[in-house]
Amino acid sequence: MNGHADALTAIYPLLSGLSPAARALIEKEGRMMEVPAGTHLFDEYQPCGGFPFVLEGQVKVAKSSANGRELPLYRVHAGETCVISSACLLGHIEYNAHAVAETPARLLVLPTALFDRLLSEPAFRTFVFSLFAERVAELMQLVEAIAFQRLDQRLASLLLGHGQTLHTTHQQLADELGSVREIVSRLLKSFAEQGLVALGRNQIDILDPAGLRALAAEGR
Repeated sequence: MNGHADALTAIYPLLSGLSPAARALIEKEGRMMEVPAGTHLFDEYQPCGGFPFVLEGQVKVAKSSANGRELPLYRVHAGETCVISSACLLGHIEYNAHAVAETPARLLVLPTALFDRLLSEPAFRTFVFSLFAERVAELMQLVEAIAFQRLDQRLASLLLGHGQTLHTTHQQLADELGSVREIVSRLLKSFAEQGLVALGRNQIDILDPAGLRALAAEGR
């Protein structure tokens, strides 16, 4: 009876306080989706089709410019929510970003009408707004970094926290920073000349993490 609801509360324990009636609605109207990596889950200017819960996998939410450049806004992992979807449903507006499954993913999608009904449930309403606030705080940090940090500081920060060796391309780093490959390549070459990193084919070795941390923290 409660397969969908049990799967949901196992990953999202904040929803364990849902009433039996709400659980029954989720079981009846919730839509389980399994998608391969690379699947576009929604695009800009589309009407919002429902509220997605990520049960497995990872989803990237990003904003694109007219010239095709992309700025990742955040990633949604299992147990997290998509603030863009929340905002669209609460404001009855179209998506203003797009989402792509970066890995194979399993999602439970609540139709718009069900989302609206569940907002009368205290447990669901508290869940939506508490995680909404967390995501907004993350987006404010991104805005602050873009507005007030130099690109070399943001790149230094991006390189940290992934171990001694990163298996990535200059283009992937540029995409993460909302920049272009040529600029990122020049900065990485400068980092290598300073002894901060060593560059290989689709690989970056961190030689001086303390130096990168100092660079990332400049001006803060």
